[in-house]
Amino acid sequence: MAAPALTPGAPGLYWAPAARVARLTRVRMDVCGFVGVAPRGPARMPVPRGRRDPAPPTAEPPRRRSVAVPVESFDEYVRLYGGFDGPGRLPYVVASFFEQGGRRAHVVRIVHDTGDAGRGPGTARATLKPFAAPAAGVELWASSEGEWGNGLRAELSFARRPIHYTAIAGDELTVPVEVAPQVGTLLRLSSADGTADLRFVVESREQGDPTGPGRHRVLRLDLVPTLTTASVEVVDATFEVDDGDGRAERHDHVGVAPPHPRFIARVLLDESQLVEPDATWAETVLTPADTDLPAAATWMQTAPGEYDREPLEGGFTGGEDRFHEIVHDDFFDDAWTLGDDEPGAGVHVFAEPSEVAVVVVPDVYDADPLMPVDDIRTPASFAGARFRRCVHAGVGDQAAPTRGLERLALDPTVGADRRTIVALQRRLHDLAELLHDWVVLLDVPPRLGQREILRWRAEFDSAFAAAFHPWPRVARSDDSRGGGVLVNPSAVAAGIVARREIADGVQTGPANVLAVRVVDVEDRVSASRHDELHPAGVNVFIREADGVRLTAARTLARDVSYRQLSVRRLVSMLERALVDQLAWVTFEPNNPTLWAHVEQTIEAYLRELYLDNAFAGETEEEAFFVRCDETLNAPEVLDAGQLRAEIGVAPAEPLEFIVLHVARDGDGTLIVEGRR
Repeated sequence: MAAPALTPGAPGLYWAPAARVARLTRVRMDVCGFVGVAPRGPARMPVPRGRRDPAPPTAEPPRRRSVAVPVESFDEYVRLYGGFDGPGRLPYVVASFFEQGGRRAHVVRIVHDTGDAGRGPGTARATLKPFAAPAAGVELWASSEGEWGNGLRAELSFARRPIHYTAIAGDELTVPVEVAPQVGTLLRLSSADGTADLRFVVESREQGDPTGPGRHRVLRLDLVPTLTTASVEVVDATFEVDDGDGRAERHDHVGVAPPHPRFIARVLLDESQLVEPDATWAETVLTPADTDLPAAATWMQTAPGEYDREPLEGGFTGGEDRFHEIVHDDFFDDAWTLGDDEPGAGVHVFAEPSEVAVVVVPDVYDADPLMPVDDIRTPASFAGARFRRCVHAGVGDQAAPTRGLERLALDPTVGADRRTIVALQRRLHDLAELLHDWVVLLDVPPRLGQREILRWRAEFDSAFAAAFHPWPRVARSDDSRGGGVLVNPSAVAAGIVARREIADGVQTGPANVLAVRVVDVEDRVSASRHDELHPAGVNVFIREADGVRLTAARTLARDVSYRQLSVRRLVSMLERALVDQLAWVTFEPNNPTLWAHVEQTIEAYLRELYLDNAFAGETEEEAFFVRCDETLNAPEVLDAGQLRAEIGVAPAEPLEFIVLHVARDGDGTLIVEGRR
């Protein structure tokens, strides 16, 4: 079989492995990416230094509007993004994913694109004080926008510990080597009468002891002490912050001068998930208010050592939930192009290669408020102990509910809105098809009739997309809204996909599985309707006596070779394993020894999958083949500096070969191509 013509692009950057891989290993395919709306959590995060041109430390760094953060439990999600509050479905779908058996997810919080790379409005801030310098205090920001930030309280406290010193002369302090504090450390030097000076260590050098064989350290201070020193203490700072909702952090052994290895500004940038320092004091020395070392806080001091925790002057303010500003385009990045060095925003975050294999976007449109609106009006009654003529009285009007996601609201039963929904889902579908890296799970819009569902399905054709219907209803005792929330079927399916892979391997289809905690479905599909939807590639949740069951797991591909989601995912796993673990061939001489090694390595990998029933066929010869020989690597291929291999596998369904081509181009680019 002739290898297809390859058109490799520009060469990439490959890290040379320490050694050849002894064997290929399986690539994890159960990780799901979620993109949705949450009341808090990472967004508009600073771009790590080194990715762009260096900027002055005092300059506000550019920020990414969207960032994917891995979580491995719903508790971890709640800690970062909040619980079942806010108008988005993101917490419900992530909870369903983990309840179905998922173990790892990457979460992207959507916030409105303000058109700049700054922090954005709606982020709470406060001033930490008092300090002797800077006298106005230092500004702190909540780590992300949202009303949640108004509940933050922060405090920087100081503790002292004595250290032994052997001499002090001018601005130099001599101490034993084993107790020497680091550069940037704050010292408190006290006289016999209790007066004190605060001094910073600006230099530390080790030198021999002229009076003996030992060595000691000489610390140079920023200023000469103004008193006769009787004792020296190291000042150790601790920063504590909590959000008033059960999340708290404590950062120990921080310094208040930039040379300190744990300078507070850097510690907060690197370690805190609750607050960030303002860039204006990134290189500023923070001097305590006086030598008694009072704590600095973001609430008012009512008496020495006592603080009013009410959000008065200096408290965190300005946090605002801005759900109503979010629009459909915020879920995408129109400026992104294939091959961009920098990650995109919205779902385009996943355009950068990662471990994510399945993507769900629950809030790309809002078909209904999360909970039905109850009539809270109390009818007037004049009933008494005796029967009388009924008196009717007006009860007034009930205020219209606030959806929270007004600019995302679309009604699938309205033709224009339905076309907009299809256009949004096509953007997801087309991105997945372009990247060939992950599968997007789509929700059939709710409240559609059978003919409308089939017309909706006709809009899509990709092995990298799958559709699910109807919307499951989940009862949640831990949700303040009560029970009975409709959640995206794609999220429940994603959890089932992960559960089946973890239990039985990626080759096992996630079908005929009962959904956990699902009590009903929005549309009870009859057997005759199911008979029509299943061949069309719409995967249906059916209400049965023992629960709600996912009955199929097909893609939206019209090519029957990839109609099964398990087949698409199996081939994607092979592609990822080959790209990730055969990179070492880029650095090897292209000769028959290399060809044989590549062939043997891939054959051993496919043999393991065959023994796990990933392939059809009664023998290995019927299940898979690998070729990397002189036929594929003819002289003209070698002259171009390329290496080519051909792999064929017969997944359990369909019973035919799907061919992958592995090629190393002359510039070192490793390419894996499969028929899609």
